[in-house]
Amino acid sequence: MLSEELKILLRRFFPILAFFILAPLLSYGIWWVYPEKELKVLIMDKTVLGPDLVEHSSIFWVLNHLKIVKEDQSFYHRESDYLGYYPAESTAEAKIKDLSSFSQEDIKKQVEGLDLVYYTDTYGVMATLNENSATELIPNKIYGGLDQNDLALIREVKEQEKTLVAEFNTMASPTSKSVRTEFENLMGLQWTGWIGRYFDDFDTLSNQGIPTWVRTQYKKQHEGEWLPNGPGLLFIHEDGKIEGLSFESDYLNKIPLIRTQRINPIGENLPEIVPYPDWFDVVLIERNYNVISYYDISPTPEGLEKLREMGLPRFFPAAVVKDNGKGKMYYLSGDFSDLRTNLGSHKFTGLPFFWKGLHLASDHTDRESFFWNYYYPLTSKILQISSKSTD
Repeated sequence: MLSEELKILLRRFFPILAFFILAPLLSYGIWWVYPEKELKVLIMDKTVLGPDLVEHSSIFWVLNHLKIVKEDQSFYHRESDYLGYYPAESTAEAKIKDLSSFSQEDIKKQVEGLDLVYYTDTYGVMATLNENSATELIPNKIYGGLDQNDLALIREVKEQEKTLVAEFNTMASPTSKSVRTEFENLMGLQWTGWIGRYFDDFDTLSNQGIPTWVRTQYKKQHEGEWLPNGPGLLFIHEDGKIEGLSFESDYLNKIPLIRTQRINPIGENLPEIVPYPDWFDVVLIERNYNVISYYDISPTPEGLEKLREMGLPRFFPAAVVKDNGKGKMYYLSGDFSDLRTNLGSHKFTGLPFFWKGLHLASDHTDRESFFWNYYYPLTSKILQISSKSTD
């Protein structure tokens, strides 16, 4: 027989036990009975530096959580279901698995069997003699960059009215200018040549994340002066030019903000404001694009003048979309897929909603916060839209 005190204690703690034990079990069970959805997806990632697969793990988590399966009804595996660079393992050498051996007819047939192509990163894998060199760092390419077969794939995606998602860095270095120009023409956008990133402090003694060569080249270009200590934005041009904006004197939004209107082209409930501290590229888009989100740094008059001298606009596109017949074409101007953390199991219904509530959208130091608040709702909607177009 249970004592009266124990009964009272159990009644008090039962809701807590139910939440931490029964709720996860129920969520897990619902995920398993939820129907699977076939969507033929090709992921391209040429920047795979190790087993963590950080440049494409995010999109694979989304695919698996939504129970999107391949044509054979099996789930997508981030370790093997992508094209690009496969790093060396303890039992195997590095290998390349891409379109290089495909003929034009092979590529055409490949696209015929696809619904969506996602380029997460094409920067590639580089080898350098000395990463701390005080001179300009010119990496030796092992593998990377868009090539003619990539263009053939994208051209087929466009002609066959499939869906394409391209993300930073798809067209910048080490992609050749001729290939980039054709990519820009196919996509209907233009890279300004500038990439940017937020840094907590320009003091290179306390911030080891700023490469030595960046400071050296900046000082060469600015009469021996380096940027004032404190937070700011660093911009690097493809021709080697480096510029910086200091917080408060040049711009007022300490962290670049990704702004999204409540009514947006994909109809998803994205947060109106999300800080984004990572790498982004500045692109110009044709008028037939619809802006999903854009970057806002709130420049001061001094900062606005610097942007003008750099040939940059007041606002930068962050995520854009346009129709491609039955499909869509998206460009994401940020390293959005790069997630250097383990998201855990995808086999729980309602998990994104739960984690979104625990991660503040305003916390730029929490990379998972960006995933749950912005990346997951954005990419899950893209996949859902693509899935509907194939029905």
